[in-house]
Order: sequence, then C-alpha cells, then structure tokens
Amino acid sequence: MAAEKKGGKMEQAMEVYTRLGTPGAPHKLLAGMAGSWSTRIKTWMGPDSPPMESKGTSEQKMLLGGRFLQQVFTSEMMGGYSGIGLTGYDNHTKKYVSTWMDIMSTGIMVFEGAAGADGKTITQTARADDPVRGPMQWRTVTRLVDDNTFLFEMYGAVKGAKEEKMMEVTYTRK
Repeated sequence: MAAEKKGGKMEQAMEVYTRLGTPGAPHKLLAGMAGSWSTRIKTWMGPDSPPMESKGTSEQKMLLGGRFLQQVFTSEMMGGYSGIGLTGYDNHTKKYVSTWMDIMSTGIMVFEGAAGADGKTITQTARADDPVRGPMQWRTVTRLVDDNTFLFEMYGAVKGAKEEKMMEVTYTRK
C-alpha cells in the first residue's frame, strides 16, 4: 500500500513537470525572433551626450525543443563586441527569464519580467554591481514591431539616481 501512495505521488509530480515543461504561446513568441538579423546599435555614455552608432549581426535559434531562445550577437561597437544570451518563459513563475554574457565581463546578468498587455512587449529587470558605477538597477524592453523587426532598449540607474537610456538596438531580419 505504501508503494501505491508513493507511485501515485510520483505520477502526480510527473504530470506537473510535463505540464510546466510544455512550450506554449510565450515560447511561440520567442520562436518568432529566431533567425538571422542585422542590427543598428545606439549607445549613450550619458544623458546629455549624443549616441554612438554602430552595426552588427545576431544569430538566434530555439533550443531544447522550443523552450529557449539563444542569441549570439556580434558588432563593431567599441571596437568589436560580442555576447551570448538565453531567453525563456518559465511556465511555473509565469515570467520571462534571460541571461546575458559578453566580452566586457566575466559575470552573467540575469533578468526577469513579463509581457505587456499588447503581448508584443517584454519588460525585464536585473540588479548587478557595475565595476565602475557600483550597484545598479537595469531594465530592458523588447518590442516586437512586426515579423521582420524588433527593438531592444536598455536602461540603467545607479542606486538612488534617475534611470537613463543606455542602449537601443534595432533588429532587422536578413
């Protein structure tokens, strides 16, 4: 009898994991960003400075049966820049979760957030200790403009200071 109860709990657990592990509409949204992209990048060094502009590319593909979007990004920004990101939607927490790694750091940034009411805008936040500015709050906004265009914006605020726009990347499908 004890084995039956244990087996029953195991079956219930497997049903929960199967349900939560099944890609859904948010994963289809991410899949729409898979492909080869040309990028136009604007970066601001301060609120009163004009943006520096550069170009780049991004290769994006879905991993693990459509559960996660991987981005490999390269650009001429700052003399040559590259980074790798992963984005997924956690069915359990009902949040988008992203990681970002690049050649300017040995750390991994972790963002989380939600889609807007329009279903085409994802806003995420992260906290990280910037080696120059100290503890910061980061916010990213990804807007799906159409099937061939999306816009990524990054904002940052040093603890207690006003948020500033730091980067804008326009992705155009190749």
